[in-house]
Amino acid sequence: MTGPSSSHTAGAVRIAYIARRLIGTEIGSVHFTLYGSFAETGRGHGTDKALIGGILGFMPDDERIRRAYELAKEQGVQVDFTYSEEPVDHPNTVKIELLDVNDRKMEVVGRSVGGGNILITEINEQAVELSGEYPTLIVSHRDEPGVIAIVSQVLAQLKVNIAFMRVFRHGRGRDAYMCIETDTPVTREMQTIIRQLCPGITEIFAV
Repeated sequence: MTGPSSSHTAGAVRIAYIARRLIGTEIGSVHFTLYGSFAETGRGHGTDKALIGGILGFMPDDERIRRAYELAKEQGVQVDFTYSEEPVDHPNTVKIELLDVNDRKMEVVGRSVGGGNILITEINEQAVELSGEYPTLIVSHRDEPGVIAIVSQVLAQLKVNIAFMRVFRHGRGRDAYMCIETDTPVTREMQTIIRQLCPGITEIFAV
């Protein structure tokens, strides 16, 4: 990893990298809000550069992280930071607000939980739990009967084995997310098949 801290640098890279994968398109601008220890000591530990590096698609051991500001400017990615004093449940927390080149927005909240491990806790203000340890399919859908069953059946037909599945929703009949961790990645072609066969899906992402 590019140091000095597994929590403040390696974990931060992984959170931002997943946010990049979730939006899935070219990023025009990104605003990071850092909380707790991230806000207090993050600049000294390179958290800001780590987050930019993750957004640019770098992995934790990529030495280009040290040049993250310069490289973001070269790629036309506008970067902005807020260091918040607002209390949070976990000290190493960041909110990432993304805007792609087509003005599509996405908001991701993540925590660096130690040793380079992370937990994504919100996507577009919906509570989720995503560790990034497995290939993960995230399905945004209306909370309607049959949607979960159809997605599970299609994955089985595509020979994709589900390791873990969690469902999060705003309320009955409202927006919901499936976080499906799988043994093998779900390709773009597979995502297209799933979306075509399940009209209740509004968005689908894979990380």
